[in-house]
Amino acid sequence: MRTGGLLIALVLAVLASAIGVVYAKHEGRKQFVQLQTLEKLRDQMNVEWGQLQLEQGTWATHSRVERVARKRLGMKMPDAESVVILRNE
Repeated sequence: MRTGGLLIALVLAVLASAIGVVYAKHEGRKQFVQLQTLEKLRDQMNVEWGQLQLEQGTWATHSRVERVARKRLGMKMPDAESVVILRNE
């Protein structure tokens, strides 16, 4: 009887260990899939960030700002006699 109880305990321990291994493998795979998904999202966001930086650089060029100031706001360079230079002494 003693060996029968020991055998049952060992079989249960082996089954519990096998279930633990299967569960750990499954969780590892789930985590890996999530990691790949997040890395893909990171890469997409990096591409979008680069595109936004290029777009911002295009919108902020000196020639574009000057063109918009002239057309939309009606601004122009002042005449030489209209320029006043102030000195802080």
